[in-house]
Amino acid sequence: MMTPSNWLPWAVLSACFAALTAIFAKVGVRGVDPDLATLIRTVLIFCVLAPFVWFTGKWSNPLTLSSHTLIFLTLSALATGASWVCYFRALQLGNASQVAPVDKFSIVLVAAFAYLLLGERPTPREWIAIALISGGILLFAWPAGQANS
Repeated sequence: MMTPSNWLPWAVLSACFAALTAIFAKVGVRGVDPDLATLIRTVLIFCVLAPFVWFTGKWSNPLTLSSHTLIFLTLSALATGASWVCYFRALQLGNASQVAPVDKFSIVLVAAFAYLLLGERPTPREWIAIALISGGILLFAWPAGQANS
């Protein structure tokens, strides 16, 4: 059974690291092509995760995984790569305090995709939260001086 005590601390840590990612990336993309910055970041992640997986004894032969698993991990990797390329480009062009919240529109999209594709059914309370998140993101994205238009 999934309880908040199982996943919530990890989700909070993920949010903290994601926030730091935006700040560090904003500084890191100054004066460098964002695609090159994304490549460097990806290589560094590999260089950190590969030894971590090996030394913690979690390595297993990926070729033994089902084709279904490999297909969806590949699709996830492609989506992640595309997201990172777009995110770094946005950070280079905009303020981190605006880009990061708009990037979190993914929260709303995950809820919608999970509803449509996975059959997940948020509660009415959760739909209200999703609507509030959407509204907050719109406020971040709406150009200044056009709020009354």
